[in-house]
Amino acid sequence: MKKPSSKIREEIARLQDQLKQAETREAERIGRIALKAGLGEIEIDEAELQAAFEEIAKRFRGGKAAATGRKNAGEGRSVSEPSATQSPGTDAGGPGEA
Repeated sequence: MKKPSSKIREEIARLQDQLKQAETREAERIGRIALKAGLGEIEIDEAELQAAFEEIAKRFRGGKAAATGRKNAGEGRSVSEPSATQSPGTDAGGPGEA
């Protein structure tokens, strides 16, 4: 019941296409939400924004530390909704100014 390598390659290509489509849908969804929240108007370093997103992901996964090797952004969960975009040291421009 071995599959020939050509069939495996076809299956891999199909799965890669499905993955790309799923990632595109997810990125568009997250992007729309971020724009609605006003993140498009904020000047912020990409690494700092990614760290904030990782903190949000951790919060919604139950607050357990992720095994990504990233710095611990805080202990415990943050209960306030908009504070995730206001990280300590927000000196990259005024609020709402681009």
